[in-house]
Amino acid sequence: MYENNIYSNSENGSYTTFQTGSSAYSADGTYNTGAGSSNGKKEGKKKKGVFRKFALSMGLGLAFGAFAGAGFYGIRWGAGQLNLDGASAAVSEGTSEEIRPASGTPMNNISQVTYVSDDISGVVEQVMPAMVSIVNNVTRTGSFWGYTYEETVPAAGSGIIVEEKDGELLIVSNNHVVADSSSLEVTFIDGTTAAANVKGLDADMDLAVIAVPMESLSEETRNAITIATLGDSDNLKIGQPVIAIGNALGNGQSVTNGIVSALDREVTNEDGTTGSYIQTNAAINGGNSGGALLTITGEVIGINSGKIKATGVEGMGYAIPISSASPIIADLMERQTRTDKVAEEEMGYLGITPQGVSSQMSQLYGMPQGVYVLDVSEDSGAEQAGMRKGDIIVKLDGQKISSYEELKSVLQYYKSGETIGVTVRRMENGEYESYDLQVTLGSRPEE
Repeated sequence: MYENNIYSNSENGSYTTFQTGSSAYSADGTYNTGAGSSNGKKEGKKKKGVFRKFALSMGLGLAFGAFAGAGFYGIRWGAGQLNLDGASAAVSEGTSEEIRPASGTPMNNISQVTYVSDDISGVVEQVMPAMVSIVNNVTRTGSFWGYTYEETVPAAGSGIIVEEKDGELLIVSNNHVVADSSSLEVTFIDGTTAAANVKGLDADMDLAVIAVPMESLSEETRNAITIATLGDSDNLKIGQPVIAIGNALGNGQSVTNGIVSALDREVTNEDGTTGSYIQTNAAINGGNSGGALLTITGEVIGINSGKIKATGVEGMGYAIPISSASPIIADLMERQTRTDKVAEEEMGYLGITPQGVSSQMSQLYGMPQGVYVLDVSEDSGAEQAGMRKGDIIVKLDGQKISSYEELKSVLQYYKSGETIGVTVRRMENGEYESYDLQVTLGSRPEE
């Protein structure tokens, strides 16, 4: 065993002796034993050759490592200079930020780098003033032990401010959020509330436009709110990041984010109709309906419409593509806002004998739910428009009609002499076909 290793240096700094135990190498490389063996010369020559080979191998290894390290460093330095001088940093629809390597030198112009910041607070701060919460107070009737009663049930939803026009603030939402309302209440970013009226509804696309008179808003509220920017959903890509904002569960505005999970997703709604939606994994819950689905630059690319509610289903929310919705929204914004019910003697008259088609009848007989036309009065507006006995009224002025009560409720806002759009379903060749009629309302005949 080797022990007691001692290095000694001469005064000029040269290596002299390495001693291990009782043996030593002299300065000339010869090996000497402590007893002065006669085999010292021979042994020294052998040891000398081994030592030189070992030293040569070590020298070559160190030289190779030095050259390799220098080459690797040179490649990295050269690539860094190319990146610094040549390319451009791309931020995918996010806030542009300066990228820095470990050295702290800014890397401007790096075309290969695409990233999205986790911090979306800046975008949310920008778009939140264009979002509103909606409370729809629905009056329902019922009976108990022969007594008829009414109750007002509030339902929560969301909306998007899209325009200020003719003294009105126009807000887009879903049809199912504002339909059948006895009153609508809108809450803005500053916490103030205002009454709203229905301007136009489209049941097929589940879209609605409601209006708030600008004169009902304070100067502070007018300064606090903004108009949303509508984007282009036709250019969306699967995997693109999105943000959802809405009045989730009626607790006020909240924010979730995710990605575009699928495009042109066909979904069957509760009423049996189908629609083509943007699918996202951004959480969309009750109350989010009517709210905005946004890109991370703050553009509205969808109107949140609903969520699959089934056991074991998570992360599947849906939004109406804004490119499909925009033409309908533009049409709804041009309609006359219905603010007050007309006097009973001025109320318009269709000229039919109606019979409601309940959901039970619809399922039992395979009929569309709405109002069945038992008869059409002679020379009435309905007859002149081409309505027939056996037709089923399913929409009035774009508003979905599923019962006779709903038909009466909508007609309360229209005077005789006004022309109104009526959609009917008609049985032809064993199938129900849809027809859009323009009916000029008449006066109710004296009984």
